[in-house]
Amino acid sequence: MLKSMTGFGRAEQTVGGKTFLVDIKSLNGKQFDLQLKLPGFLKPFEFQVRKLISEKLGRGTLDCTISLKQTGNAKPVSINTDLAKAYYNALAELSEELELDPSNILSTLVKLPEVITPTSETLSDAEWLEFETVIQSAIDDLNLHRLDEGKSLEQDLLLRISNILKQQEGVIKLEPLRKEKIKEGLKKMLEENVGKENYDANRLEQEIIYYIEKIDISEEMVRLKNHCDYFKAILNGPDEGKGKKLSFILQEIGREINTTGSKAYDAAIQKYVVLMKDELEKAKEQVLNVL
Repeated sequence: MLKSMTGFGRAEQTVGGKTFLVDIKSLNGKQFDLQLKLPGFLKPFEFQVRKLISEKLGRGTLDCTISLKQTGNAKPVSINTDLAKAYYNALAELSEELELDPSNILSTLVKLPEVITPTSETLSDAEWLEFETVIQSAIDDLNLHRLDEGKSLEQDLLLRISNILKQQEGVIKLEPLRKEKIKEGLKKMLEENVGKENYDANRLEQEIIYYIEKIDISEEMVRLKNHCDYFKAILNGPDEGKGKKLSFILQEIGREINTTGSKAYDAAIQKYVVLMKDELEKAKEQVLNVL
C-alpha cells in the first residue's frame, strides 16, 4: 500500500487532570523536519516527543502543536500571592498620595515581574506513558489521511507507467520500418551522388549494418519495459517508505527514453518519445509526495 507524505492528525485526551490537544500536519520533504510547539512544562519530554514522531512518521515536513486546556486541578500558571500583596500595598499607598483611582491597580499588578509565572509542575512517569497514547492517536489519525492520499497517488502513478508502456508499443511497431527507411535512404543518397554502378554493394551492406547497429534501440526498449515492471512491483510491495526508490527507478526510465530519442532519427518515433517524457514528468511530480 502506497502512503503519501501529506496528511493531518488530531487527538484530544485528559491526562492527570490536564486535557491535551495534539495536532500534527505533514507535507512532502526529502528528510524528516519537525517544527514542534509545546507547553513549557513539557520541555523535559521534548526529545521523547520528537523521537516518537520520527519513528512513526518517517520523513516529511511536519508541524506538531501540543496545547493544554485547563481542567480540574490543572494550573498552567502560578501566582505569587505574597509578592502580589506587597506590590498592592505599595501601589495603594502611591495611589492615595497622588489622588489616583485605585480601581486599575489589579490590571497593573498582574504585569509586574514574577507576580504570575509559568507553572513548574510537569508530568509524572505514569502520566507521560499515558500522554504517549495521545500523541500516538494523533499519529494514527495522520497515517489514515496519508493512506487515503496514497491510494490516489498509486492510481495516478500506475496510469502514468501504463501510458509510457503504451507509447513504447508504438515505438516497437515503427522500429522495423525505421531501419528499412534508413537503409533505403542511404542507398538513394549514394545513387544520386555517386551513381548506382560506382559503389560496392557488399561494402555498402556492411556499412549499413554497422550504422543501424549503432542506432539500434532494441536494448533500450527491453530495459525500459523492465524498469516499468520493476516500478509497478515496488509500488505493490509491502514496504512503506517507497518514495526514494520509486524516484530512482523513474530516473532510469527517463534515461532509456532519452537514449531512444537521441537514436531514433525518425519523426514518428520522436512523437512517441515526447509523449513518454510528458507522462514521466507527471509521474516524477507525484512521486515527490510519496513517503
